[in-house]
Amino acid sequence: MSQVHIIENSRLRVTVSSHGAELCSIYDKKAEREVIWNADPSCWNRHAPVLFPFVGKVTEGFYTYEGQKYPMGQHGFARDREFVLAETGESFIRHCLSSDEESRRVYPFDFQLEIVHKLNENCVTVEWKVINSGNKTLYYSIGGHPGFCVKQNVGSRLVFPGQKTLQRAAIDPKTAGVDVEHLETLQLKDGVYVVEEHTFDRDALIFDHGQVKEVSLEEADKTRLVTLRCPDALSVGIWSPVGKQAPFICLEPWIGRCDNSGFRGELREKFDVQSLESGGVFQTAYDLVIGA
Repeated sequence: MSQVHIIENSRLRVTVSSHGAELCSIYDKKAEREVIWNADPSCWNRHAPVLFPFVGKVTEGFYTYEGQKYPMGQHGFARDREFVLAETGESFIRHCLSSDEESRRVYPFDFQLEIVHKLNENCVTVEWKVINSGNKTLYYSIGGHPGFCVKQNVGSRLVFPGQKTLQRAAIDPKTAGVDVEHLETLQLKDGVYVVEEHTFDRDALIFDHGQVKEVSLEEADKTRLVTLRCPDALSVGIWSPVGKQAPFICLEPWIGRCDNSGFRGELREKFDVQSLESGGVFQTAYDLVIGA
């Protein structure tokens, strides 16, 4: 049965569930507001899932490893598994997930995944550690998918400091892959993009090749809600449900992502797929800075 654990200080109260090691609440005491989306199923029934060992969808719901096809749902399986609470303290919570018979049926690798949530003043840090506990090369992707409440979707501001333009890729609705053949140039005014009625008609805004290392979400009146800092992200996705103008926007740091449109190669050839040799360890983190 899932359990929730809380850490807090004078500024924030942070709640994390053992189900998916998911960040399910950041309450800003100073602003007296909830920061994280409430998982209303009429729009999107999650808060801030971890995406592992895949980000997004794979072509036709299958991927190929050493000539064999394996089924895989969107965003992998970690978000739907129960993690073990490994350690908790006044300002941190650490959860762990290990490969088992169930995971090996769809993902034939041995791994350990550790997720730590840390609290320091008005900043929540999410740390990921991937360990190859098997005897062959581990191929994986990992990403975050936190959703943030806004008063209204249209008119919200995305602030990319120091940027003038960004190359955006979109999802091809026919293949559910990334359409890298038809990139769109986003023109920014003083680093700002204002969300429009049709911004998410082509699904997420996807920024590849490390273009985005920091982005802030603001209300239409320029009230700063949250800043994502993700120095190691290879791609960043920004998403809200198509056609719903839902009162939340996701800022998503990714290391690896969904397949390019039409990709049918081996797992090791997948766009930005990561690899770890036996015994290898990968560790990174991203920050969520709340408010100004």
